[in-house]
Amino acid sequence: MAFDYIITARKLASGQFTAEPGPLKFIKVPRNAVIYDETHVIARTAWVEEVVALADGDDNPLSISPLGDLLFYVHGYNNTIEAVLARQRTLSANMRAELWRGLVVSFDWPSNNQLLGYFEDRDDGAEVAHLLVETCLDIVVTQQRRKCVTNIHMIGHSAGAYVITKAFEFAHNKGKYFKSDWRLGQVAFISGDVSRNSFFGTDQWVEVMNKRVMRFTNYFNPFDAALAVSNAKRLGVSPRAGRRGLPDNLGDKIVDVNCGDYFQTLKPDPKEWMGSWSHSWYFQSRVFARDLSMTLEGAIDRDFIPTRELRDDKLHLRDAPRPKYIEEWGVNDAAKRTTDSGRTV
Repeated sequence: MAFDYIITARKLASGQFTAEPGPLKFIKVPRNAVIYDETHVIARTAWVEEVVALADGDDNPLSISPLGDLLFYVHGYNNTIEAVLARQRTLSANMRAELWRGLVVSFDWPSNNQLLGYFEDRDDGAEVAHLLVETCLDIVVTQQRRKCVTNIHMIGHSAGAYVITKAFEFAHNKGKYFKSDWRLGQVAFISGDVSRNSFFGTDQWVEVMNKRVMRFTNYFNPFDAALAVSNAKRLGVSPRAGRRGLPDNLGDKIVDVNCGDYFQTLKPDPKEWMGSWSHSWYFQSRVFARDLSMTLEGAIDRDFIPTRELRDDKLHLRDAPRPKYIEEWGVNDAAKRTTDSGRTV
């Protein structure tokens, strides 16, 4: 039987998980289950061992990771447990179909399924961000101290991007993480509900990201209606990175990918989408999954990933296949030969 893995910061009450913050629990849920509950809780040690083993158990010949790839997915506001599981599974299936062989796991933070709870959810997101540090980053630090070469990544959707930014700020201020020698592979935002102004280099999370992350990719859609609402609630003074994109000249580690032209070619299917189509279409798109897969694998320079077109020094998402002979390049073999003390060179 196949399983999905989640770290949840939801409060457990009467055997069910709620939309309020609570102590962390580690979840292993059968893939055919619609929700998870108390019966799916397992010990942290067992959870980490199983997740790392699964991530490392299927070598990807296209990845620069000597062993495996692990992607932490952090969802946005107003997500039910059902939606979190559905999106995790859809993203994982699409990436698998696009030849990525890593493991997608979720960090499920409590978020009310009502629009009026939006600002309350952002407060909850800030509250649980330190839990993201205490779990995900602690797993990273512990595994890398053990010379584990699993490549660990994060992706944040909507307000999940906000949770990740707050987590990086906590990491900057918390002694054992600030002083430890740890790194992440890739961090990506999709429909990021964070201010584009926060990328001007003054925020602590940007400083930590530049120090600890191999590359950051911001996927944005100028036609994102949900982020238009988010911007309006702030009286338009703080454009969202997931709708407007990033400022120019942010350095080599930060990549902006405009998905607007490609998005306009998509016909919404009400049976397939989850939530606002313009805000959540990424989960259903094989083209996006292909681009994200090649991004996480790290074998191709950011400007030359085939699913991107460079126009006027800006990258635009497009529908294009992988390089025809990429599986014969020996990418993973080269990565395994160029390791030093358990760390990729």
